[in-house]
Amino acid sequence: MGGPDAAQRRRPTRRVGSGAASIVPSGGGEPARLGPGDIAVLRGPDPYTVADAPGTTPHALIGPGGVCTTLHGRPLSQDMVLSVRTWGNAADRATSVLVGTYLLDGEISRRLLDAVPPLLTVPADAGTRPLPDLLDAEIAQEEPGQRVVLDRLLDLLLIAVLRAWFARPGADAPAWYRAMGDPVVGVALRLLQHDPGYLWTVASLASRAGVSRAGLARRFTELVGEPPMAYLTGRRLALAADLLRESDATVEAVARKIGYSTPFAFSAAFKRVRGVSPQEYRGGPPGDRLDLPERQRRLPGGRPSERLVP
Repeated sequence: MGGPDAAQRRRPTRRVGSGAASIVPSGGGEPARLGPGDIAVLRGPDPYTVADAPGTTPHALIGPGGVCTTLHGRPLSQDMVLSVRTWGNAADRATSVLVGTYLLDGEISRRLLDAVPPLLTVPADAGTRPLPDLLDAEIAQEEPGQRVVLDRLLDLLLIAVLRAWFARPGADAPAWYRAMGDPVVGVALRLLQHDPGYLWTVASLASRAGVSRAGLARRFTELVGEPPMAYLTGRRLALAADLLRESDATVEAVARKIGYSTPFAFSAAFKRVRGVSPQEYRGGPPGDRLDLPERQRRLPGGRPSERLVP
């Protein structure tokens, strides 16, 4: 079956369980051919076509929330239901594809997503097993707490795929990602990421990392591409941008959460980097102002938003 997926802000993960499939980006990129166990991640939000072969004519449209129609708008959901969480042309067809979709929209997530291409694929032997098999086994039954199990398995699968992608020869991983493996800088990065609101100094980071202040500053800048405090400022303001759009927290509460002593200092830093004040950023275009729960309510069958934290 071929079908373009036009869902906004979707980052689908597709794994071929049996048979073979082709994924054709709408922007004219090279089609990706997937065999059994292969996994593809599509960054979105551009549409794409999944088919048995690149030249197959699409005949189903899958939109936000997994709503499936013909190209003329006739609903197909009931016609194509095969079993629990399973649908398609027929149960005995040669090809099956496991699909999981995230709704990701934020500055923190974007720092990782912008580092990967719109379409990436990893082979079945890339270290992702046995996660797809566990998903396959779990998805066909109904058990208490199953939604949580499926969500966490999908989280683990996506993390495993991204690890495999960045670990391949010649991978152009972001500097901060590569630096996470450094025994000194990795410690400092994790401290800054896990507690950005703490009143960090280079000296306090160096003490926790077990090195001198000058040694940490030099090594951090060399591996990450910017000094520790510049990295911290960028992360704080990215987190602030997400909080302003996704919550009702006041500017003062946001400032306090990310480590600024006053809302005035926070507003000045935010405007210097973003070009607008926190209030102006929060009051941006109506389509961008919806918080994630509200956007979820507008997508039939949507799941809670997840966030990848670089």
